[in-house]
Amino acid sequence: MRILLCSLAAFLAGCVVEMPAPQAPPPAAPEPAAYAPPPPAPEPAPPQVAVSVYVEPAVAEPAPIAVSWAPPPMLVEAPPPMPFAGAAWVGGYWIWQGNWVWAHGHWMGAPRPDYVWVHPYYEHRGGTVIFVDGYWSAPGVAFVPPPPGLRMVVETPAPGVIPGPAPLGPEGCFVPAPPGSRAGIIVPAPIGTAPAVVTSAPPVVAVGMRITNNVTNVTNNTNVTNITNITRVTNVTNVTIIAPASATANGRPCNTSVPAAPHLAAARPAVVQARAPEPVSTRPIPTFVPGSRPPVLPHPQPQTYARESPPPPTAAPALEAHARGEPVHEPQAAHSPGEPAHVPAGARPAVSPPPAQPHPASSRPPEHPENAKAAAHPDNGKGSAHPENGEPHKQPSAHEQDKHEKSGESAGR
Repeated sequence: MRILLCSLAAFLAGCVVEMPAPQAPPPAAPEPAAYAPPPPAPEPAPPQVAVSVYVEPAVAEPAPIAVSWAPPPMLVEAPPPMPFAGAAWVGGYWIWQGNWVWAHGHWMGAPRPDYVWVHPYYEHRGGTVIFVDGYWSAPGVAFVPPPPGLRMVVETPAPGVIPGPAPLGPEGCFVPAPPGSRAGIIVPAPIGTAPAVVTSAPPVVAVGMRITNNVTNVTNNTNVTNITNITRVTNVTNVTIIAPASATANGRPCNTSVPAAPHLAAARPAVVQARAPEPVSTRPIPTFVPGSRPPVLPHPQPQTYARESPPPPTAAPALEAHARGEPVHEPQAAHSPGEPAHVPAGARPAVSPPPAQPHPASSRPPEHPENAKAAAHPDNGKGSAHPENGEPHKQPSAHEQDKHEKSGESAGR
């Protein structure tokens, strides 16, 4: 018995039951991320209201003005044709008169001989805007920007004026943003750039647009008895507007060249038609003097806001058809009745039959339809009148005609 118990104990001691190690559950599959639509492209803020005035420009460089917020985006104002040679397009930009006021553009001659027009000056300096209004300059006198160490007092806005956002952009010279842009954004530009150059540029919703000059250098060398005169003339006929896709409202980059002359740049089609209102009064106001009391301005006027309509179709299809040797059918202009239609050179005009002459109107009253039918058909199914008794002839019936024909045939036999 003892041996049996010992054998059982030894058997139990040698049997080792190995339990499988617990395995970690497989990682759960990540849940698919919920679809999030891309944010819509920001729309340019529509213009609100503006005060439009005529300004009497100064005949010397005005004193600079410090303003705590940026001028609004530009407005659209297409100049009329130049009335006379030498006229300058004056205005068409924002000026300070206790608030940012639109200076209505107009053609103007120089007040004195050989005077030239100087565009307004905007500068972002330390969170404020340094502004110098446009003016007439004497010949040979260059524009001098306000020195960096100049101490200036920020102007107090007129009563009831709510300040706008501070300038958004790098420090230095700039022009207002294109029409329809986000308020506060400024566009860096070289000194002397006309603000109207951004009229046709796309609106911007972020900082990034800038302007560069396309400079043309002309050098004239004149040699007279060992004396050499070298004259270098710098002409800026065009400027280039550059903006990344992240700055424009349409999400597309911009790299375009526009005329530097303000009247040519303002005449280009605008992407956003934020048109400037007409001034209520034709009486011009003088240039603002720093520290002076703002003038009494007319009530603000609403601005029209619309997208630019698509351009009309061009003659490209006709040119392509002509290049392939296919006939091109040009549309004929409509003409009024009684006017001769346009006949191409070398072609004989088609002879059209003379128009039918209308019958003279009768003084008789219109007949009844039954009377008209009887007039058109005298017999009217009753036969004509007998010459002797005046009674109408009776038309034979079909049976009587058949009987008459048979009797004629039998008589012939």
